[in-house]
Amino acid sequence: MSAVQICLNHSISQSPYKLSQFFNLERENNLVRGRSVIRTNFRRDVVTACLNVDVSAAKAGKIASEKTKELIEMEGKFLVGTYARVPVVLERGKGCKVYDVEGREYLDFSAGIAVNALGHGDADWLKAVVDQASTLTHTSNVFYSIPQVELAKRLVASSFADRVFFANSGTEANEAAIKFARKYQRHTTANKKLPATEFIAFSNCFHGRTLGALALTSKEQYRIPFEPVMPGVNFIEYGNVQASIELIKQGKIAAVFVEPIQGEGGIYSATKEFLQSLRNACDEAGTLLVFDEVQCGLGRSGFLWAHEAYGVFPDMMTLAKPLAGGLPIGAVLVTERVASSINYGDHGSTFAGNPLVCNAALAVLDKISKPDFLSSVSNKGLYFKELLKQKLGRNRHVKEIRGLGLIIGIDLDVPASPLVDACRNSGLLVLTAGKGNVVRLVPPLIITEKELEQAAEILCQNLPALDESNQN
Repeated sequence: MSAVQICLNHSISQSPYKLSQFFNLERENNLVRGRSVIRTNFRRDVVTACLNVDVSAAKAGKIASEKTKELIEMEGKFLVGTYARVPVVLERGKGCKVYDVEGREYLDFSAGIAVNALGHGDADWLKAVVDQASTLTHTSNVFYSIPQVELAKRLVASSFADRVFFANSGTEANEAAIKFARKYQRHTTANKKLPATEFIAFSNCFHGRTLGALALTSKEQYRIPFEPVMPGVNFIEYGNVQASIELIKQGKIAAVFVEPIQGEGGIYSATKEFLQSLRNACDEAGTLLVFDEVQCGLGRSGFLWAHEAYGVFPDMMTLAKPLAGGLPIGAVLVTERVASSINYGDHGSTFAGNPLVCNAALAVLDKISKPDFLSSVSNKGLYFKELLKQKLGRNRHVKEIRGLGLIIGIDLDVPASPLVDACRNSGLLVLTAGKGNVVRLVPPLIITEKELEQAAEILCQNLPALDESNQN
């Protein structure tokens, strides 16, 4: 049994992770001093803290714990049970850290599932939101609004696209792209031929949970409970050039949907050959190429758009997660060739592109599109991957550490959840991906090298959880 000694006056309601900065890290068999001793299970060690106990703080800690329990019970009573949540009630955030109702501090490498690119409480983002909320929040798309037009202009100027359609989420953006592809094929098909109506998607892909986007998503456990979904979707192994070309050549495919870097699927990156082959085959057959950059786009790869790393450009690109810094938004960026087939009334949304979310998105885009910012993401990603390889690479359960920029996956030969849980208990929030065997790391893009080092150390220290779970 090993122990950690803490010699300070401190409220016991405070997080053990915050206390780590005061730890005497020398391990001894017995360190029991002072008037009060607290023993807490931490993995299989015992943490011994020598504290002058503040009775009022202890009471506050008990109240906070009861608040967590009460809120979890209320959630179970009033919300539809679609989420298997972890037992943490988050209350506030600042920078790359979040805090629960009990005062515990967590280093946030989930970023709201790759949403909070600028972290929590960014001053410029907050000003954009507050200023716009006090001016004009929502109008519907019956009217014009300045932030929406300005955001569309900025997205066009920074991409391959000529026009933008706004939605409220990633799955809505993909639904719009499905409709645009169908309409484009109908618009361009001549001589009374039947237009192409089918789609290609790939293994391990994820495009959303509404029925059209769900039909394009490869995980059967997501689709089967809701079948029949949209017919005509063909799944091909991600990266299989020959099979893709052969199917596209048949002339039945309206569009190919592909993620340049798969997030939910396990952090798999495409190759230039694969994407270029898709581009060439689509051009020859009159098929549209759609890049889903909902998770990998907007700076996460170290490029503003992930496809820029390959030098291959789509006909449509779907965006969402980080675009408005945490407010709900989606977007489809299209070429003029696609846009010319869309007429008034073909698609729409009440909330999409409202002044509030668009002004927030302008604040995000202002920061992440700067070359120095993107270069820092790329450099931090390289540093973090190398750090992870040094600290984790020799562990027998770690098969591969992969990714680009700050979208990184640790591929394991066992389920990742014991490690994810252990990291959370140590003050680090990470996600799973793939078939549950990949640790997904998508921190805010403003993360510092010091915070990357802290995360790598916590991951390293908690690797034994993988062996402990297998022994149980």
